[in-house]
Amino acid sequence: MAVPPWLEPLLTTPFFSTCSVHGDAARSECNMYCLDCSGDSFCFYCRSSRHKDHQVIQIRRSSYHDVVRVAEIQKVLDISGVQTYVINSARVLFLNERPQPKTGKGVSHICETCGRSLLDPFRFCSLGCKLVGIKRNGDASFSLEAKNEMGMERGEGTSRRVSSSSSSREEDELREGSQQDIYPSTPPPPPSSARRRKGIPHRAPFAS
Repeated sequence: MAVPPWLEPLLTTPFFSTCSVHGDAARSECNMYCLDCSGDSFCFYCRSSRHKDHQVIQIRRSSYHDVVRVAEIQKVLDISGVQTYVINSARVLFLNERPQPKTGKGVSHICETCGRSLLDPFRFCSLGCKLVGIKRNGDASFSLEAKNEMGMERGEGTSRRVSSSSSSREEDELREGSQQDIYPSTPPPPPSSARRRKGIPHRAPFAS
């Protein structure tokens, strides 16, 4: 299945309202979504009581727009082709298209669906735009199974499965502006030539 049944409800669900049941509690904002139930958003306390053993993701907000951490969503969805960003030391992607001014000249990369300028050579600016692209062209997928099968055909299936778990851990450790591995490591200095202590000089014996 190219599109999981819970994705479209997720993209149209409003988040960050106050929970009607736990409104007086400290963590009462509805920023959770259950992939098994595909219902309304709910708060931290509702998760503990009603969605304890379900697949749940947490939605966050950046500049009044809903985002989800790559480390969470990539476990259940193939997000290839979607632009990611580093915000508050975590790599995230946007759920839906964002309004923007008209794209200026000299922009190298744009979203295939909405035309938004992108930082890197990706196809889409958000999950919503990838969904539109799939319905329009059918040349992409959200299915992790299809992604793994394609990797196996190319002889890369094993390496991809091994790297997927490690990349999830790496996403949590991402830091904005990190420049590791950009510059080659400095080679160790050559061993200094030890000065030999001069001893008593010995003359060669005279030839008889």
